[in-house]
Amino acid sequence: MAKPNNKIPCRAPICVLKFGSSVLTKIEDYDAAAHEIYRHVRNGEKVVAVVSALAGETDALFGLADQVGVTPPADLSARLVRVGELKSSALMALALANVGIRTSVLDPHEIGLTAEGDALDANLTGIDADAVAARLTTNEVLVAPGFIAEGQNGVVTLGRGGTDLTAVFFAHEIGADRVRLIKDVDGVYARDPNKYADAARFDALDYDEAVKVSAGLIQEKAILEAKAKGVVIEVASPGKCYATRVADTAIEEGPRAKDPQLKVALLGRGAVGEGTLQHLLDRPDLFKLGPVLVRNVEAHQATAPEGIVFTKDLDTALANQPDIIVELVGGADWPADIIERGLHENAHIVTANKAALAKHYDRLIPKAYDKGLALHFSAAVGGGTPIIEALDRLAVESGVRQVEGVMNGTGNYLLARLSEGWSFDAALKKAQELGFAEADPSTDVDGHDAADKLSLIIRRAFGRDVAPNRIPKQSLADITPELAQAALARGEVLKQVGTAALNPDGSITAKVEILSLPQDHPLAAAKNEQNAFLVTERTGQVHTVFGKGAGRWPTAASVFADIMDIYRTIVRQQSGIHTEAPKRPMLSDAFHEAHQNAHPQALARPAE
Repeated sequence: MAKPNNKIPCRAPICVLKFGSSVLTKIEDYDAAAHEIYRHVRNGEKVVAVVSALAGETDALFGLADQVGVTPPADLSARLVRVGELKSSALMALALANVGIRTSVLDPHEIGLTAEGDALDANLTGIDADAVAARLTTNEVLVAPGFIAEGQNGVVTLGRGGTDLTAVFFAHEIGADRVRLIKDVDGVYARDPNKYADAARFDALDYDEAVKVSAGLIQEKAILEAKAKGVVIEVASPGKCYATRVADTAIEEGPRAKDPQLKVALLGRGAVGEGTLQHLLDRPDLFKLGPVLVRNVEAHQATAPEGIVFTKDLDTALANQPDIIVELVGGADWPADIIERGLHENAHIVTANKAALAKHYDRLIPKAYDKGLALHFSAAVGGGTPIIEALDRLAVESGVRQVEGVMNGTGNYLLARLSEGWSFDAALKKAQELGFAEADPSTDVDGHDAADKLSLIIRRAFGRDVAPNRIPKQSLADITPELAQAALARGEVLKQVGTAALNPDGSITAKVEILSLPQDHPLAAAKNEQNAFLVTERTGQVHTVFGKGAGRWPTAASVFADIMDIYRTIVRQQSGIHTEAPKRPMLSDAFHEAHQNAHPQALARPAE
């Protein structure tokens, strides 16, 4: 459990992540960093991402200053090199926007980030925590340049490794849970692990020992600042499930992790499948892809990435006994058969198939649990919106009383266009062109998609079976541009809202309807293909979950995050790593126990 946040009134714990030039070496690395940030957002954290310039860019800018003058003034050099930091923070924000995460960039002058001392080696002195808090209320992630601040006479820089210092300073001033320094090594070692295969790796270090053994890895000023302020530092690399923890603690050596290359079977190469394929290809160190299942081999082979083979035969796609099967073919019954076969053959499953799960939940989920396998389906419900993860956490912690949400990105896009005066047919055609709506849009338009998602939400939130065909639905086809514009004239907006509530007698009320909401209502904030959910705990506390519910990259990011969750769990099990406990259950005993305590029948096997 995260410590109470005494600095910023934010219900979610806050984590500061720092990305330096060792992991930001090229433009494509911003996508990898965005996945690392998204992982924390899925775990229910607000994130402040502190970034350095791309590798070599700061040195290049200093070099330009030298070309202009033999001894360039320090204050003017600081103004020049800040360009790399500002550029990097904007690129990070763009990468996050691509996967649907609400993000704001914090330039130093916007948040009162001040420093004093030498213009090229200053020390931080203050920050406007209220300004940061205001941005966190409407964003999941804030991005800040880490090497610059505002001095008494203008821009100053913080010295080599200054981004570490900024991250520690942020963590203390805003009451963050911890600061996690993302490096190109998976923790602190006694010696260079690239030179010495037997170098000891630390699970934990005290501050003084960290100064001694981490020279060149963590800025010394940052460690001393963390010691003075009691800030916990973690040193990790992207995607890993372990870290070295620097705190007021005993020194502890840990095992060197095994990072296996897992075999993956990808079934389907539509919009989401293509995005998932690209993410898997970006991590050849972690994943080995077998033949990709498609309907038209010739069409896909013409655009095949190097080394990728396509097949239309399921047996061929599964012939290499994959560790993970990623099911993205669509439909209900056949995909469920594939998932069941995969579980029988001891493969973990990731799917975005809401129809198959809604129809065959009792057939598939207990089988996965009985065999100790993962069956993750975050993208099936929220696209890139981590609603399933939120429900998993609350099921264990306190329980859920009600879930309501704008959960169909296509429908939300159509209603937005209708409010602008578009005809229904014109809005639908545009949604299809953008890839939000299928060729047959009836699933989205008539509320079936939302009902499938709501059925899965009910399973996860309440442990109850409410079939999609038992959920009343209102069709978007009933809405005219005139109705949408009339709502807008009243200061309201039309939204397709799915609601599921646990009644005092234990029954469930569920429905999908078109509501006219005030524009300041939390669900009204969902624009176009975005999703928004309000989750009410049994204590009455309300949580907001936000993201994009449609589109290749947000949905593919969710699928890939599920894959990485499985990867980290396997690594943890094989290596005996214990420095970072899993925050999302893999159908864990705690998750099932929480559901069975409230609903003993919910997870029992269905009668034969």
